[in-house]
Amino acid sequence: MSTDDRSESTPPPAELRQMLQLLNGFRVTQALYVAAKLGLADILKGGPQPLEALAATTGANADALYRVLRVLASIGVFEEISARQFALTPLAALLQQDLPYGVRAQALFFGDEPYRACGGLYDSVMTGANAYERVFGAPHFEYLAQHPDQNEIFNQAMSASSRQAATAIAGAYDFTAARTVVDIAGGQGMLIAAILRANPELRGVLFDQPHVVAGASPLLEAAGIADRCELVSGNFFASVPTGDTYTLRHILHDWDDEHAIAILRSCAEEMAPGGRTLVIESVIEPGNDPSPAKFLDLMMFVMNGGRERTAEEYRRLFVAAGLRLTRIIPTGGAESLIEGERA
Repeated sequence: MSTDDRSESTPPPAELRQMLQLLNGFRVTQALYVAAKLGLADILKGGPQPLEALAATTGANADALYRVLRVLASIGVFEEISARQFALTPLAALLQQDLPYGVRAQALFFGDEPYRACGGLYDSVMTGANAYERVFGAPHFEYLAQHPDQNEIFNQAMSASSRQAATAIAGAYDFTAARTVVDIAGGQGMLIAAILRANPELRGVLFDQPHVVAGASPLLEAAGIADRCELVSGNFFASVPTGDTYTLRHILHDWDDEHAIAILRSCAEEMAPGGRTLVIESVIEPGNDPSPAKFLDLMMFVMNGGRERTAEEYRRLFVAAGLRLTRIIPTGGAESLIEGERA
């Protein structure tokens, strides 16, 4: 049967089911957010518990909590092993608080600010402006600086993301020719710690805003590299510390082209002779294949007015900043290292 022969009142069942599943995405995000906020995975790591015990421990309404857990169990997050008794599954275990490579911090972050900002996507599409500032009354990073609790959740989410990617990034690039690696806007130091651990001869600089680097020392000390990593605060639009290798992970995608070029130019101006700039981002590939970069691009749009970019778009940014894009190195994950040298 051709598409033209189908009755308008009877959509094809497979496509209809797929479309309805896609439309349910917002409910899944919020159910995961609730589970993370209540700490259900940590409560259940000792073994299955009845719903009433979970409700008593978390202070939640038992009936409402059951309805959330029933939804999550239907997609493999938790399992109802008997009537109103729930247990962890491998997926649910990833929501534990202190699990290396867990996603609890990301669930808490995605279910709050990005979720609310994405509700303004239509307005963003119509105006070209990011929705975050309209929803929260201030640009994203300005809002975080004014709200310590939200800033802590953001830092934890970014550290978790860096933890998941840092080992692959450190192993994907040959740092033997480098002497000092400067991690621009490196947050709590997860990436620079992985690079320095893998390269004992290197020294590092963690560069970020004052309220961010103020909390980085414990992580660097726990990684055993605090004596090789200097903490420097500042504004990357004005200047950055001198070094021969710069790493910028998930930084340029926060900004439009004008600001991204300014950040790269700051690096180019301070880069030692023979130095390299490594932009670590998800590169958008041509074609219709699904890609995490395409979804992340929408979030950057509504959150900051930023964007993910194609290889050609990165090449143009580099040229405008006085750099030459030399190669793009896959990390084995969703991100690539986009290497540039002074033109």
